[in-house]
Amino acid sequence: MYNGNPHVPADVFVDVLDQVRAFVRQHVVPREVEIMRGDQIPSDLRTRAADMGLFGYALPQEWGGLGLDLVQDVELAMELGYTSLSLRSMFGTNNGIAGQVLVGFGTEAQCKRWLPGLAAGGIVASFALTEQGAGSDPSGLRTTASREGDEWVLNGAKRFITNAPDAGLFVTFARVTSTGGGSDIAVFLVPANTAGVEVGPHDSKMGQEGSRTADVTFTGVRVSAEALVGTEPNAGYRAAMTSLARGRIHLAALAVGAAQRAHDESVRYASSAKQGSASIGDFQLVQAMLADQRTDLTAGRALVRDAARTYVSGEDIRIAPSVAKLFCTEMVGRVADLAVQVHGGTGYMRETPVERIYRDVRLMRLYEGTSEIQRLIIGGGLVAAERRRIST
Repeated sequence: MYNGNPHVPADVFVDVLDQVRAFVRQHVVPREVEIMRGDQIPSDLRTRAADMGLFGYALPQEWGGLGLDLVQDVELAMELGYTSLSLRSMFGTNNGIAGQVLVGFGTEAQCKRWLPGLAAGGIVASFALTEQGAGSDPSGLRTTASREGDEWVLNGAKRFITNAPDAGLFVTFARVTSTGGGSDIAVFLVPANTAGVEVGPHDSKMGQEGSRTADVTFTGVRVSAEALVGTEPNAGYRAAMTSLARGRIHLAALAVGAAQRAHDESVRYASSAKQGSASIGDFQLVQAMLADQRTDLTAGRALVRDAARTYVSGEDIRIAPSVAKLFCTEMVGRVADLAVQVHGGTGYMRETPVERIYRDVRLMRLYEGTSEIQRLIIGGGLVAAERRRIST
């Protein structure tokens, strides 16, 4: 397990942030329609992202990453959210839910084997948790892992797995039955070329074109004992919850970035478009929509930064991530909806930026824990904390 300090000096981080902002706005934003039409990130943008270290910005420096902590991560995410969310998705699992399982729970040997490749972009990792009956709540997992001598044998099916068509490694969650009749959720490192691993065709989605998801099946997949993350099978559930909690703050920051773009497009359009001889930006009801956007956006940005700070300090690693994800992903939906409204009929036309944003951000209320699950985590956590306080 990695126990180092990933924090990057402020002056270095400012330079990193400036480079990412320039990359996003000068090189990616002008090609958003190309990404949408082709349903893929152009290879030259992928190469540029890898050269910039974006496949490993949140991975430890000792394994080739940039070593950003979560406070810095969210600032970067707000820049990445400004353009097609599929760009960030290309390297998001390496830095986030998949890579962080290795950083937080992997052995020294496992980190040495996989993290340098993830950080360099030579290997893409997928987080293989979601199933037909187990999405936001992993306790319903049906994929199984059984011990046979020095090997584990995995059987089951996953769905909606991000980057599955391009993955070199599946960070795979499975249920292990113990000798006492109970069961634990374990996590395994499964190379994509292992016999019995099959990736289905990539899904056709409402939005986020360029982000490739697919079903993955495991049929009699045999991996060595060293493929088990950690030393005990019961580490899997904690690894999933820890990785998802961190990822929820990152997603909240992405939502802020997307909301900023939708707001900027709205202000720009309102300032230039005319109704008759008048600019629509002079209409008070249009101004009210812009004001609501800015208010939501400002609140979301402050919330994300506070959630990242309390997570890094250890003050709140459970409720704050869910609060941030719930508010910010719902917020960006409201901001995107208002953006379409400000644009009128133009906002409903394909290839208009706000039309794409409207479709892209709808997924944010679903993945890595739905809004409903976040409400349960927040409410349940508050009640449990109060009961602990009373009992002590």
